[in-house]
Amino acid sequence: MSDVLAGMAPSVMRRAIGSGFLFALGGLLFYLAVSNPPSQLIYIAVLIGVGGVSTYIGYRLWQVTGRAIELTATELRLSDGTVICKVEDIAKVDRSLFAFKPSNGFLITMKVRYPRAWAPGLWWRIGKRIGIGGVTPGAGGKIMADTLVAMLAERDGLLS
Repeated sequence: MSDVLAGMAPSVMRRAIGSGFLFALGGLLFYLAVSNPPSQLIYIAVLIGVGGVSTYIGYRLWQVTGRAIELTATELRLSDGTVICKVEDIAKVDRSLFAFKPSNGFLITMKVRYPRAWAPGLWWRIGKRIGIGGVTPGAGGKIMADTLVAMLAERDGLLS
């Protein structure tokens, strides 16, 4: 295993608030469907469906955010060893204001496509784009993005 150059992990409070809001939304939608049901069956089904999805995402958020994101010299991975991407496949890192990125995070553009994946509150990957961040602290995302930018500049020969 390589040495970790930068890491970011959500605090328990951020995890609890994020998951708690999703659980509360799911519970509220279930309660609304049962206590004051709409007249048409389709609306009841929508309330129960969206409540179920919200509750499931809240559970997944709590489960996934127990891990940290780690940057090594060769890869970006989760603390359980799941590889998000290889550093050699990264084309650029974007932390700009208008980038389609997670909160407190950054966007990575890849040279090659990776399979779609999503870890609510930590990262997502669609095609050649990877979003890192969510319920993670902003300082950790900034440090990791800056470290990645420096690694890419060195790799591409922009630094001596």
